[in-house]
Amino acid sequence: MVEGLEGYLLDLDGTLVTGGVALPGAAWLLDRLEGQFAIVSNNAEHTPGDLSRRLRRIGLPVGPEHIVLAGTAAVDRVARDCPGARVLLLGSRALQRYARKRGLRPATERCDVVLVGRDTRFSYRKLASAATAVSSGAELYVACPDGSHRGPDGQPVPEAGALAAAILACADRDDYHVVGKPESLLFRLGCERLGVAPTKALMIGDNPATDGAGARRLGMRFLRVRPGDLGPALFLNMQETA
Repeated sequence: MVEGLEGYLLDLDGTLVTGGVALPGAAWLLDRLEGQFAIVSNNAEHTPGDLSRRLRRIGLPVGPEHIVLAGTAAVDRVARDCPGARVLLLGSRALQRYARKRGLRPATERCDVVLVGRDTRFSYRKLASAATAVSSGAELYVACPDGSHRGPDGQPVPEAGALAAAILACADRDDYHVVGKPESLLFRLGCERLGVAPTKALMIGDNPATDGAGARRLGMRFLRVRPGDLGPALFLNMQETA
């Protein structure tokens, strides 16, 4: 722990893992933070429980209580804003199960809400259904604004933002709700999970446009790291940031 800091928010892809593999120093960093951290990720596919199991398999023992994800946060927001709504959810089966547990009703017609997560089964048919719903007045929620992230070989991996862009292009609308970084919700949830004020927390991530910009909106300090740059020298940079 670093003097002047009470909690740490950590990005996931590009900071702790890439392509499903733990980056050098990731396990070391988690151990040094002694549980006073929360992973805040634009992951719009998994639930915290699912992701916790995946991380454990690659040597990163992180409990679901330490994980805040854009996908489940988006479901929670829709459940809060539109309880019991009929929702066309473009996302994984895990996210769809989570939405049902939160009282949302799956629908493909007469939808109140279209919720866009990372849907690896996205199709022309789904695009048409979502565009029709949005053009007919359904509220559009986007879990993650990212168009893509880089895969292990540098190739672009499509994200929820790309799917949302296609829907908006068809529906001829430009009003929608964004949940993930750089919006402030995930940062606030992470700090609440740790019981610390944003001004006493440090965001550690690889993307200034999402991790950095979102942190600064709340008065939170930001430390940029590059993949694999999580060894002991990182604490010197953390001390300078604090």
